[in-house]
Amino acid sequence: MKKIILSLMCAAFLAACNNQKQPVETTAIAEAQETAAVDTANAPVFKFEKEVYDFGLVNEGEKVTYDFKFKNTGNSPLIISSATASCGCTVPDYPKQPIAPGEEGVISVVFNSEGRPGVQNKIVTVTANTIPSLTELSILGSVLAKEQIQTK
Repeated sequence: MKKIILSLMCAAFLAACNNQKQPVETTAIAEAQETAAVDTANAPVFKFEKEVYDFGLVNEGEKVTYDFKFKNTGNSPLIISSATASCGCTVPDYPKQPIAPGEEGVISVVFNSEGRPGVQNKIVTVTANTIPSLTELSILGSVLAKEQIQTK
């Protein structure tokens, strides 16, 4: 009896493991790939004058401001969705409207050196509809501590 049950189970298992390939709905896959495909030829492109700004040496408590100027050298409007800094002491401000192909824009960054003595390297990450979607800008320099300023 056990042999008969075992034989039936094996037959059922083998029947369930039919290795014939099922037809794939190629139209749905092609549409998904087409939607996910990126049109690099028509994408907007950031072209910054400088991506790194060195403010040199400043006294603690000073605010450093720099305008990262850029041009959209791509073929479609450039849309910045966010600009975030690596620390709360650095605040970026960016254009909220689309930048047309050939037009210029500015991302203003303010670094507050209060309570930040020493070497600084702050990163601003800009998210836009460019390829790649993330661009990093850097503001760096050194902050002279208040104690050092007073002894001069």
